[in-house]
Amino acid sequence: MHPLLMLLTVLAMLAVSAAGGWVLTAGVLHLAGRSSDAGSPEDEAAAHDDEAPRATALSDGPDGDRARAVLRGGTWIGLLERVAVTGCLLAGESSGIAIVVAVKGLGRYPELRENPGASERFVIGTLTSMIWAALVGLAGRALLMS
Repeated sequence: MHPLLMLLTVLAMLAVSAAGGWVLTAGVLHLAGRSSDAGSPEDEAAAHDDEAPRATALSDGPDGDRARAVLRGGTWIGLLERVAVTGCLLAGESSGIAIVVAVKGLGRYPELRENPGASERFVIGTLTSMIWAALVGLAGRALLMS
């Protein structure tokens, strides 16, 4: 494959990974927020009426305002995560994905520990984002190798 065509393929795959993953992840998070097991503000109000403290903190779900506020910057982190994962796969260095996961998890640990909604959002968003980035990276790698 001509070097210019290779470069264009890599750039196209990185763009598809970043942009397509943003749309997909936002959609999955929206669906998760609508599921019957997602927290709601009504649940929180009812819990405050009880005298006994709850064992776990309340959640407004993975698409709630509190989860979004706790995980500020998540859109940009997700974009960078997808570019890094896809780039690792395009370069044939899949072990680099472990570094991406480790940095992201360690960087978010304090927020995740204290907020169940943020934890849900983090896990759902990360899995959706990484699956998309891996699929795009593997497809791009196949194109580059043909």
